[in-house]
Amino acid sequence: MPTTPRDRIGLCSVTFRALPAGEVARIAAAAGLHVVEWGADVHAPPRPAPALREVRARTAARGLAVCSYGSYWRAGHDGTEEFDALAEAATVLGAPRIRVWAGTEGSADAAPESRSRVTAALREAAAIAAARGLSVALEFHSGTLADTPAAALRLLDDVGHDALSSYWQPPVDAPSEHALAGLATMLERVSAVHVFSWWPGQHRLPLHERERLWRPALELVAGRPVDVLLEFVPDDDPAVLPREAETLRRWLGA
Repeated sequence: MPTTPRDRIGLCSVTFRALPAGEVARIAAAAGLHVVEWGADVHAPPRPAPALREVRARTAARGLAVCSYGSYWRAGHDGTEEFDALAEAATVLGAPRIRVWAGTEGSADAAPESRSRVTAALREAAAIAAARGLSVALEFHSGTLADTPAAALRLLDDVGHDALSSYWQPPVDAPSEHALAGLATMLERVSAVHVFSWWPGQHRLPLHERERLWRPALELVAGRPVDVLLEFVPDDDPAVLPREAETLRRWLGA
């Protein structure tokens, strides 16, 4: 796998849920991207294995690498058997990392029993993944125990497993300075960044319209082994992907 962000610019396949996996790989390669996070919901369900091998082959045929497996497994809610299936699928797919969700409640609302259940489930998932040579990463998202930088770091510390890291993305409606301060706080524990340009709310903008957020964010991750993954482009339009990818390359100095 490439080891610096400018060689790890990629795409979350869920950006183009309506397209078949082969077409997603084609347009990602055409935009000059390097890696793909394949979503477990549409493009790469855990079974059957032959379909996963086909996705892996199509990815490699386009000169791309699989950087992660984007699951919707929720620790403390979904079972160990379901995670086992995801770990097996990630191995078949060639994904070194599985993205998971830290429960079903925000950090301010979770009772101690719920927090303990999520923590234990994440520890078990990290151990299962590590036994296969894989890692696990938290989706940094509202409605989970990884909904703020402080909460995500607390959870990582509570789990206490080297195979567990976190993603980062800008919280919805957070001012750029606030979002960047959060990234700086989490930086040592971040393995991937989901890149999208929303403002205000979930209104989708071209990436360059949030340059005050993204240029400094990319400067923070520069030189680190972090995947930089485009997600949620304006209008879900594949035609804008080359433009967004070029913006990322320019900001990363590629």
